[in-house]
Amino acid sequence: MADSRRRLLNLLAPAPVHGNRSSLTCRFKCGDACFHEVPNTSENEYLGDIIDSVISRRGLMKVGVVAAGAAAVAGSGAAAFVNAPKAAALDTTGSLPGLGWTPIAPARTDAVEVPAGFAQDIVIRWGDPILAGAPEFDPYNQTAAKQAGQFGYNCDYLGFFPLDKQHEVMVVNHEYTDEVIMFPGYDAVNPTRAQVEIAWAAHGLSVVVVKKNQGNGKLKPVVGHRLNRRYTATTPFEVTGPVRGSDYLKTSADATGHRVLGTLNNCAGGDTPWGTVLSGEENFNQYFANGAAVQGGLPQQAISRYGIPTGASERKWERFDDRFDLSREPNEVLRQGWVVEIDPFDPTSTPKKRSMLGRTKHEAGTSVIAKDGRAVVYSGDDERFDYLYKFVSTKKVQPGGAKANADLLDTGTLYVARFTGDSPAPEIDGKGTLPSDGAFDGTGEWIPLCTDTESFVDGFTVEEVLVFTRLAADKVGATKMDRPEDVETNPVNGKVYMALTNNTQRGTAGKAGVDEANPRTANKHGHVMEMSEAGQDPAATTFGWNILLLCGDPNDPSTYFAGADRSKISPISCPDNVTFDEHGNLWISTDGNQLGAHDGLYAVPLAGEHRGEVRQFLSVPTGAETCGPWVTEERVNICVQHPGETNGSTFEDPSSHWPDGGDSLPRPSVVTIWRQGKSAANQRGPKAPAGPRVQRIPDPKA
Repeated sequence: MADSRRRLLNLLAPAPVHGNRSSLTCRFKCGDACFHEVPNTSENEYLGDIIDSVISRRGLMKVGVVAAGAAAVAGSGAAAFVNAPKAAALDTTGSLPGLGWTPIAPARTDAVEVPAGFAQDIVIRWGDPILAGAPEFDPYNQTAAKQAGQFGYNCDYLGFFPLDKQHEVMVVNHEYTDEVIMFPGYDAVNPTRAQVEIAWAAHGLSVVVVKKNQGNGKLKPVVGHRLNRRYTATTPFEVTGPVRGSDYLKTSADATGHRVLGTLNNCAGGDTPWGTVLSGEENFNQYFANGAAVQGGLPQQAISRYGIPTGASERKWERFDDRFDLSREPNEVLRQGWVVEIDPFDPTSTPKKRSMLGRTKHEAGTSVIAKDGRAVVYSGDDERFDYLYKFVSTKKVQPGGAKANADLLDTGTLYVARFTGDSPAPEIDGKGTLPSDGAFDGTGEWIPLCTDTESFVDGFTVEEVLVFTRLAADKVGATKMDRPEDVETNPVNGKVYMALTNNTQRGTAGKAGVDEANPRTANKHGHVMEMSEAGQDPAATTFGWNILLLCGDPNDPSTYFAGADRSKISPISCPDNVTFDEHGNLWISTDGNQLGAHDGLYAVPLAGEHRGEVRQFLSVPTGAETCGPWVTEERVNICVQHPGETNGSTFEDPSSHWPDGGDSLPRPSVVTIWRQGKSAANQRGPKAPAGPRVQRIPDPKA
């Protein structure tokens, strides 16, 4: 266990330097997590310490790793934004299936920039009505009741489910609120109850039926549709799995430990083969206060390891509801940090918190079916030096949709990943220099933490593994990663791809050093990893891996793009979400671009001579982040999160007026993009064999 005497949260630290992400974003998105002490102070072995012991058996466990041989590229240091490659000069029209468009140049405009030949439209904005009777948005006369019937704030995960030929069910996460931009005259020291309750109603998820427009990619919300609904910070959720009824989850308001109010900081998510949505609760810690005052029962490591504020919270919600004050309700914080599951097609269903998937700062929960029919769910824990997890169900996925698989995620095995490089430690120099074998690669193992009935971690019960998952993973020696975020399986090549956003403290004084899976010191641009499960079976307990991209300016010698020609690379920084098109191309959205440009969406071919050629598809407005990419042959959809969230921006003086222009307030929105002048069936190049985004289990009654 980590030493409980270490003080992990320094609230009196000097003013942070945020790079290209604004102080306002860091303040409200994650509670300035990157500028507090790293919560993971465990004494895990670093890969550099164990690498020499495995050299003699290198290749023994390696399975299906894509070799990406290339020599280290010499050159000058990182170029400034204005000197970045002019990617828009690359005309790649028709050169690759699905990528027949000219990449755009990095941009800094207050707009969504897309390639020539594409059109765009706003699907829905913060405050647009979705429930029957909900009013039109008026930021000067907002109430919690109004907001509960309107589209929430800061959209993140985005998913679409076919309903009929003309309609789809759209599901969207709402990660967090930025009260400085949302409310006129907001006083951070003394927020009002009305403002707090509006913020509660702006969190959670929205389910909205949209109608497709024939002949283009436009989507129109169907206001008042029977499937439309909102989940908020006050919606009842049912706890399922081994932690249901645990003493750790019991509170004054819920003596059973069965029912939790609300879901918070819902970041990325995933659609399941049985037709539901999994949504990850990420930076939940920031909403709770007075961690230092917790007495009895709850271990102090449970406070420090999850970065709980020792004093007041940023939003001061503890003044209006005791559940956010840990001095009064210490167990409430243990009721957040789960993967939640909802059924988009059943508005009467109770949403579930699936405790068997563990409690971390979940970046998504993405699922796939193993060779034997069991469900597998991947999830990253979005914190510097935290871990990658996988859950494998005991039961097989059944036909019949959500009802037939209602308890599928409640029994199984939870694993954490350990990565081992296959190069001598001295060859990993922290500068991004490729080792002598021409690739950052190696093998890995999935370390079991527990099943629903048995713990594999000494000193931990099953309940404790699942409630204090970070501490359990520390103890078994999982590999400390550079902010593991979205993890997705490619439906074409079967490989698993993980975005690691950044970690500026890698290799700095007193912190974990570089290793082959995290090979750059002060890794401010992040990287993307490609993994191959043994036997191409998602349920395997070993895997091979290689780094596909070391992101940044391609003029910087510390970057790497799978050996691709650097003159054909769009600069990319801070990968966050990943997805795939029907041709198997990887699409990456970014969060916190450190190259001086706005965040964007990028496409990367993964096979053939163009492998690794990063191509920028779009750029988002001032202060915004690109989230939830959903790419089909008909259209590209994204969430534009926190537009106008820059230093000094306020409700009265916002730095962005997107999407409505003029002097309007910036509004997080869902955007749809499509190629002009072509039918929906033929707008993005040659078509791959027809198939769904995920492997669906048909309903025999359908």
